[in-house]
Amino acid sequence: MTPAPTKLIAALALLVTMTFGVGCAGEEDDYGILGPLQQSQHALSSSGVGSPALSSSVEGARTEVWEVRNQWADTNTSEAREAGMAWGADSGLNWDEKYAAWVQSLEETSTFSGNRRTFRITTPQGKTLDVPALECAELALMMRSVFAAWYGLPFFLEAQDAAGTRVFLGHFGFRTATGRYKNTPEFRTRYNNYDHLSNSDALSSWPRDDQLRGRHLYNRRGHDDFNPFLDEDAGAGWYFDELLLNKRVGHFLLLLLPYFGSVHLADDANAYHAQPESLRAGDILLKRWQRRGIGHVMLVKDVQQRPEGRLAAELASGSMPRRQALWESQAASKMLFTNDQTGGEGENNDGEAFVNLGGGLKRFLVAEENAGRWRNRVLSSDVSNYIRWSRRSERASRPERFRTLLVTVSPDELREELLAIIDSKRDHLRSYPASCSARIARESAFEELYALCANHFDMSRDQVDSEYRLLEDYVFAELVYDESKTCCWNSTDATMFDIVMNYNLSRQEAASACLSPAVFKAQDGGYEVFADHAESMGVGDRWKPWSADESCPQAGTLNDVEETHGWTPYCEIAEALGDTAATDAPVVPDPYEPNNDMSSAHRLEAGTYSGASIGNNDEDWFTFEPPTGATVRFKVEFEHDNGDIDLQMFRGLEQIDQANGTRDEEEVRGTYEGTDPITVLVLGHESATNSYTISVTFEGGVDLGEPCDDNNETMDSAFEIGAGVYPGLRICNGDVDWFRIRATTSGGPLSIEFSHGEGNLDLELYRSSGELIDTSASNTDNETIESGAGVRYLKVFGRNGAMADYTLRIIE
Repeated sequence: MTPAPTKLIAALALLVTMTFGVGCAGEEDDYGILGPLQQSQHALSSSGVGSPALSSSVEGARTEVWEVRNQWADTNTSEAREAGMAWGADSGLNWDEKYAAWVQSLEETSTFSGNRRTFRITTPQGKTLDVPALECAELALMMRSVFAAWYGLPFFLEAQDAAGTRVFLGHFGFRTATGRYKNTPEFRTRYNNYDHLSNSDALSSWPRDDQLRGRHLYNRRGHDDFNPFLDEDAGAGWYFDELLLNKRVGHFLLLLLPYFGSVHLADDANAYHAQPESLRAGDILLKRWQRRGIGHVMLVKDVQQRPEGRLAAELASGSMPRRQALWESQAASKMLFTNDQTGGEGENNDGEAFVNLGGGLKRFLVAEENAGRWRNRVLSSDVSNYIRWSRRSERASRPERFRTLLVTVSPDELREELLAIIDSKRDHLRSYPASCSARIARESAFEELYALCANHFDMSRDQVDSEYRLLEDYVFAELVYDESKTCCWNSTDATMFDIVMNYNLSRQEAASACLSPAVFKAQDGGYEVFADHAESMGVGDRWKPWSADESCPQAGTLNDVEETHGWTPYCEIAEALGDTAATDAPVVPDPYEPNNDMSSAHRLEAGTYSGASIGNNDEDWFTFEPPTGATVRFKVEFEHDNGDIDLQMFRGLEQIDQANGTRDEEEVRGTYEGTDPITVLVLGHESATNSYTISVTFEGGVDLGEPCDDNNETMDSAFEIGAGVYPGLRICNGDVDWFRIRATTSGGPLSIEFSHGEGNLDLELYRSSGELIDTSASNTDNETIESGAGVRYLKVFGRNGAMADYTLRIIE
């Protein structure tokens, strides 16, 4: 097989990792930090030693996140000799090698949506959690920093701020040479550390930090870091609260991950270039095709020795929008290791050599104290694996060296992998149609496919396109990233995809001859042709205006620029494509999209809903919040002759009912027990497409009466309830609601969810004797109290007569 053309960008999830973590450049964030952090401008020495950083006197400072008690090179100290998560006693491994062993050991599982491989994280306490939704660099940084924190290892990264100040973020906090950086937290005095708990005590009653639990990673337009396998509202902070006993580390990660990214891992002050033959789990493969901001970071997840000194390696990576890490196959991983944009030969569109952009196989430096100063360096035992920056040809040779070093993948396997990549990028575009990185990745995979099919299957480009192209590939054509404002628009959705496709299908059907597809891109500064079509379809309110959802220097572009395309023009192969293109989008956009996985399920109340449709290879998910104990009945009606529809119902992740008959309707039912949500999956049988009508009914359940006439205004008249979710409650004028929490309910949190803007509600918790135990009376949305064991009475009331709707949650 000939090498892929050097213009190719990611063949996998190449989505931008921007490292602003603040507002637009020129705006100070909540910490007083101005603009994004840049690379440090400090190089490694020829022996792999970094520039002296902070004084070791910072140890024990108020900003400290965790205490250092081990060194990365240790092999024979008492703690280094102990057995651990992935190594036995007296292993002889240093801590860097133990980090690699831990990453290698993490077990495979399925993503929350159930259709891809990911892995589970195991903690020193024996707790296991699915990997969270993160961007690509965030995954690598989280893995390294939590391991360092668990074992008291020194860790820091460095950068340079907009004023040229050298800044450091690590175990000692966020600092400069003169002290705490800006208004960043004093972690040691502000947040709790429960590392003193024994494993058994911690696991029997995991300590919570409600402030951490409610926090999210930065996102310019809301949050995309949800982890529904924990809870539908669980963002990154919630995940870190479940992962870490030292809550300071969780708050630290909420600074580290938005402020540091691929640009800083490309900096030799934080990670060094490594020889291919030294490849091991925990390393990072970095793709960089532009100098500023844009890159893709992949964690080396698994490395296996093979005969004749060869290796089998697999990568895992997050993406943007954030997602659980996808664990790639050997075939997909080899394509990435051998791509020139991982620091190889070749140039980008600006004429910059990839080898000069900092990409390639990299390994974290280790922090050590020397002569009273912290510094990062290559571990002494690894110096032979270190490639100095000045050795340009040695760095640039690595993609070709990996081509020989990694095990050979058969042409059939490689073709299947490339087609899977293409399908995954199409799926991404069906939810985020403006995504330029997905367009680039799809075309990169097609370039690989052209070369593979020419060399091994005697197929020309025209034949490949006739066999594998779809109309949507031409509609969502590859754009020049930094010359196209569409590339900054991350808030487009599945309905907009349907509108754009419907416009193109309508044009083709109305024309007497084939028309070149109308590309979804900015023209004359906007997207009027698609917005007007949405109005004509009666869904004008579903078309969103353009917005800069990431740093966007090209925001003033009037006309987006398409890349030079290597494909066969659409009209030359349209007849060969047949009707397949027309099945990719419903005739009318489904008003309940995007709801293509469980995490984005559309919430429905009891009632009848029309206008739903299932497309080719589509999934529709719905969820509900009925009274606790209610039976949820979900029915769909459709014309079976137009396409068969099946249903599956879940309680949490457990399937509890299904319907796959051959009539014009299907129905599933299940009981909502008050904790795990009820969701329903609607799908076409054998990829059938059809429209359908939904009926939802709730039967039975706990009835707490009319919100303003509920007769529970005193402790004696309190409603007796157990664990569950109780929506539809309200504090009315002068009202008080009392609830008796049964003793069988273990001492978890009791919370109310409400809008402080509507009215400020407070909580009080009492024993049966009438003794006040605790209160929760903040000036923000929502209140939470830990109940403790035993019968409890909960009082909900409005401060100073405030009124508001609320939902009560009681968690076991």
